[in-house]
Amino acid sequence: MSASQLTRRQVMGGVLGMVGVTRLAAVSAAPTAGRSGAAAAGTLTIGGDLVVNRMGFGAMRVTGPGIWGVPRPDPSPYPRGLVIATKGGLLRPSAPQWVPDGRPAHLRVACEGSLKRLKLARIDLYQFHHIDPQVPLEDSLGELARLRQERKIRHVGVSNFNVEELARARRVVPVVSVQNRYNLADRGSEDVLGVCARDGLAFIPWAPLASGSASRLEVSDALEKVAAAHGVSVMQVAIAWLLAKSPAMLPIPGTGSVAHLEEDLAAARLQLTPEELAGLG
Repeated sequence: MSASQLTRRQVMGGVLGMVGVTRLAAVSAAPTAGRSGAAAAGTLTIGGDLVVNRMGFGAMRVTGPGIWGVPRPDPSPYPRGLVIATKGGLLRPSAPQWVPDGRPAHLRVACEGSLKRLKLARIDLYQFHHIDPQVPLEDSLGELARLRQERKIRHVGVSNFNVEELARARRVVPVVSVQNRYNLADRGSEDVLGVCARDGLAFIPWAPLASGSASRLEVSDALEKVAAAHGVSVMQVAIAWLLAKSPAMLPIPGTGSVAHLEEDLAAARLQLTPEELAGLG
């Protein structure tokens, strides 16, 4: 199917995605040879009961420039089997501003607002977006624990957490996922990825392609060599590297272009050799 033939609904039906700050993860059967698209990456189980493709779509940019606006068209009704997740804990006073707000009252309003906008009775994965330096993380996560007890949230995740903060969060509520910045050029969360792999948490790398810019990936000779050997782009190699890095990895590269999305999905079929992986580090 060509880019011109692929509709956004078909895209959302097979991959993890985002609308505004909402992610959509499609349930998938176990991977088999010959699978295409996101399914080629295999699957990952979130929270013990949500089986999703281990390759996603960061749809945040469908809101427009500056990640500011309302997605069009409305994605509901959702394809069957879709697992929906979103975040709370940041305010947007204006397009360039992302202000932490971890107050329990705000998180409750944010979660209930998401339920209304998404037309859901329960959100399958709700992630605490960023620690608020003015609010103990235990207070913030405690509110998400209460929302979980009320069945407004199925599973709780966190974002932008270090290892110590993650341990504190897990003493308050079961945490099933961590979303931190991670890519070929930025591996500052290597230790958090290790904890996720050890304990069966999903690790969702944000900016998996360093904001979609090859220059920001600090393209090395090794990266260009691997891309040339496979006849693919350096960005596709970067995605394949993430998938090979850890079975806990769940990349969600984002784009506002269906053609770019198809290119990203093709990376799920790219198999890097042990020598290539070693060369990329």
